[in-house]
Amino acid sequence: MAGEPEITELDSLEFWVTDEDEEDGDTMGVFGRDREAVLRRVPLGPLRKNLTETVDALQTLFEQVAERGGPLPLKEVQLSFQVSASGGVQLVGSSQVQGTRGITFVFGR
Repeated sequence: MAGEPEITELDSLEFWVTDEDEEDGDTMGVFGRDREAVLRRVPLGPLRKNLTETVDALQTLFEQVAERGGPLPLKEVQLSFQVSASGGVQLVGSSQVQGTRGITFVFGR
């Protein structure tokens, strides 16, 4: 778009994204359902910030859950993320998992 700085290879990664028709202005997401995917450069700055904040919050949550102990202690957590074209990060909920692809991180002890 006119007036927007070009995103270069040094400050971005390529992701396959699809048009999500969201009202928040972040209209491209990774692998939306039933839409054609296009290759886009995602800026690393916002992606790094958003992913770091999300993982930090989850690490705190995992620690609290693991401290509870019990007969079946937490040993591993698998989460799926979707990345938007602007570098946003969204956790993929179980109701969204079917037919949705994302990045899966496995946290373990």
